[in-house]
Amino acid sequence: MTQDKPDIGEQALSKAVEIGLSSQLDEVENLDVDIRTDPGKLIQGELESVKIEGEGLVMQKDLRAEELEVETDNIAINPLSAAFGKIELTHPTDADAHVVLTEQDVERAFNSKYICEKLQNLKVKVNGQPLTIDTRRVEFRLPGNGKIALNTEIFINETGETQQICFTTLPHVSPRGERVVLEEVQYAQGKELSPELTAALLERASELLDLRNFQLQGMSLRLRNLDVQKGKLTLQAQAHVEQFPAM
Repeated sequence: MTQDKPDIGEQALSKAVEIGLSSQLDEVENLDVDIRTDPGKLIQGELESVKIEGEGLVMQKDLRAEELEVETDNIAINPLSAAFGKIELTHPTDADAHVVLTEQDVERAFNSKYICEKLQNLKVKVNGQPLTIDTRRVEFRLPGNGKIALNTEIFINETGETQQICFTTLPHVSPRGERVVLEEVQYAQGKELSPELTAALLERASELLDLRNFQLQGMSLRLRNLDVQKGKLTLQAQAHVEQFPAM
């Protein structure tokens, strides 16, 4: 039976994975890796469990995750590598993962340089007229009722006008489970300005909510469930782990 407190060997392996994970992140507020086994199983090349818990992790595209958890049961490893403080999987393993995003997390990413550049000089048609549109700051909200709300200011280059675009949409898991897709758009004013502009905003939102943004080296994620609450978005996924990052 695994003891309540990790022994020196477990602590060393946990610390090695923790350092390896930290090296993949732009920022991290808190990261804890808890590896459990006993000396007998370790010699045979078996870990009883690995649990990774992180808070305030800044990943790809300036996307911050409020929480990230990955937890797996028995893992087969190379015992010789473990003796040198490194986890080397002899077989891939599956794990449960969940990611929590706040509306502030997603809004920050929407207004990052990477996404902002993709929302400039958009060629759209409004009432049959071709226009070039630049989007200004995007507000991302999770108002409840399972909805996502987007509010953005746009600048129309040809006329010099500034307009406000507001709509809500319902998020769904994509057929292959690799991202969140946004459908069933409803405009606050009862009419849309441009299908092309709407499509561009929805595509950028889906790009941010692509699970590949949250994958760590040696790990792939497949989305199983989506929970949209007021102010918070929780993604439940299956993680396929081929290797844990090392120091």
